[in-house]
Amino acid sequence: MFDEDGSLDPLLKFLLYAVLALATGKMLWEWLTQDVSRWITVDLWGLIADHPWWTGFITAGALTTLILLAKLLAFLFGAGTYAYIGHEDEEYVSAAPDDAVDPDVLTFKMKQLAAMSATGFEQACADLLARDGFCGSRRVGGGGDLGVDVSARDHDDRLLILQCKQHKAPVGSGHLQKFNGTARLHHGADVPIMIGLNGVTQPAIDFAAHHDLILMGRPELKQWAHGRHLYDVLGIPSTTQ
Repeated sequence: MFDEDGSLDPLLKFLLYAVLALATGKMLWEWLTQDVSRWITVDLWGLIADHPWWTGFITAGALTTLILLAKLLAFLFGAGTYAYIGHEDEEYVSAAPDDAVDPDVLTFKMKQLAAMSATGFEQACADLLARDGFCGSRRVGGGGDLGVDVSARDHDDRLLILQCKQHKAPVGSGHLQKFNGTARLHHGADVPIMIGLNGVTQPAIDFAAHHDLILMGRPELKQWAHGRHLYDVLGIPSTTQ
C-alpha cells in the first residue's frame, strides 16, 4: 500500500478519492431528492426498530471505517511539508519524513532520486554533502572524470571522493576495481565512497572490504537522503560535524 518513502500508492490514492467523491455525491443527491425528515423519522427509525442487532453491527462498522478514513486522510495531507528548491537540472524537494526531521533540512525521497538524470543524481549527492556541512562540495562527474563524481572536504580536512551509480542493477565488483584504481592513487581520497542507488553485489562488498573502500547501498542512501548526517549513516568518526 505504501512505498519505501511512506507515500500512498498513486492508484490507491486515486481510488480512495473516487470512492469518497461518489459517496458524497450519492448523499447529496438523496438529500436533495427525498424528504429528509421522513427518511429519518419513519424509514430509518423503522429499520432500527426492526433490526436492532444488525443496526448496531452496521453502525460500529461505519464508525470504524470513518476513523480509518480520517487517519488515512490525515496521513495524506499531513505527511510532510514541501518547499521548492530550484536547480538547473532537477526540481528538488525538501520534505519532513516520518522520523521528524527538521522541515527546513534538504531531503529527497528515493523515488525522486531514481527519477533524476545521472547528472541530477550526482548534484543531489553534492547538495546533501553541503547540507551536512562539508566544505567545497561540488559535482565533478562527466567525461574523463576518472572515477570522481562528487568531491568535498570534511572539518578534519579529509578529502571525500564519491562515485554515484544510479544503475537499475546493483553495482558490481568491476566498478569497484576501477574506482579503487583512481580514488586514492589519482585523486588522493581520504574517504572514498561508492554509492549504489539500487544496492551493491556481494563480490563488490567483498572487494570493498579488502581494499578499504566505503560502500553506500540503498538502505544507507535512504537514511542519508531522509536527513541523517553522512558520517552517522556510514559510522565514520569525525572530531566535528
